[in-house]
Amino acid sequence: MRKVFARTKNVKNFISMINKLESRTEGLPGMALLYGDPGLGKTQTALWWAAQNNAAFIRSANLMSGRWLLEELVDELGEIPSYRSSELFQQTIRILNEEPRIIIVDEIDYLLNDTNAIETLRDIHDKTGTPVILIGMGAANKKLMRYRHLYDRVLEVLKFNPFDLDDVKEIVKQLAEVEVSDCGIRFIYSQSNRFRQIVRLINMAEQVAEANGLNTIDEITLREFVKYDERENLEDRQGAA
Repeated sequence: MRKVFARTKNVKNFISMINKLESRTEGLPGMALLYGDPGLGKTQTALWWAAQNNAAFIRSANLMSGRWLLEELVDELGEIPSYRSSELFQQTIRILNEEPRIIIVDEIDYLLNDTNAIETLRDIHDKTGTPVILIGMGAANKKLMRYRHLYDRVLEVLKFNPFDLDDVKEIVKQLAEVEVSDCGIRFIYSQSNRFRQIVRLINMAEQVAEANGLNTIDEITLREFVKYDERENLEDRQGAA
């Protein structure tokens, strides 16, 4: 399988959202929300973009406080976090004013019950003008609306949608090192709408092609191998029981 990052419609929309934040008119807010169901590549897209563009990426955690958030952020920005909370906040502001970087906060749902943590993100944005991108699950948009002072600063809201057939075609085209026929691609699309599962089926197609000396994988071949794999897994589970 090729080691490339598949650019689906969701990925292209994410890049467009970032461009709008970076080119926004002076005085406009610079926060954004990316949300959607699991398995659509939100985190992978953000990590990929952050690595390419020197963005600060942090992942929220259960019970994370405002102070914990700042510690993670300062560490990601390359400094040793200060001990006192007030100094830690000022340290964050200083670093971002000296070297502006986009901040991406994943798993924002963990912070949506902590007003202090949410307000800390708003204060960082207000004092530095740094774009802040929040990433959450399917209900994150509605939950975030409870914080009107922060939500008023959200310039862009992007929802990652389930992959359509064209997305699956692009994923297969970009990742697969064996040709998959149109009917084979439709079969993959019918089996899954989550990125990891699509990758698993691509990997399966490559294994079938290599084992049987095939140049192209079609629906019939792939379907038979999926049935065989399911039987093997069922027998393994029954044996374990």
